[in-house]
Amino acid sequence: MKRLFLSLSVAMVALAIAKPAMAENPDHVARLLETGACQGCNLIGAELSGKHLIGADLRDANLSYANLANANLEGADLTGANLAGADMTEAFLTNAVLNNARLDRVDFTAAKMYDTLVVDASMEDLTLTDAELYNTAISVGGSYEQFVPEGE
Repeated sequence: MKRLFLSLSVAMVALAIAKPAMAENPDHVARLLETGACQGCNLIGAELSGKHLIGADLRDANLSYANLANANLEGADLTGANLAGADMTEAFLTNAVLNNARLDRVDFTAAKMYDTLVVDASMEDLTLTDAELYNTAISVGGSYEQFVPEGE
């Protein structure tokens, strides 16, 4: 009986300590798709593949582990967004802003990033296989200054 009580007590403590599973807020996903703006939204693990998010305001949004494969994020503002672990395979990011974003473990396979701003972003373990990067400060080595024309 003591063993059963001890087992139940341990299980209850484990459940009390365990973090709840986090997932996107469906209202936030709907707001983004309807208005193109969702600053600071909870979009963790959101299914946004193939969506047209042109010019979307996603500043400070949590898009960690979101599926943004084939999404069109042209001109989107993702300043300060958390994209850690997101799938951005074949995403289109021309003129997007990723300043101060968390891009750790993002899969940018075959993504197109032209004139994309990426200043002070966290970029550990990126996947850039077949990605097209033009005038975008993501590289192996180097510094941001090499991407800024003299006089600017």
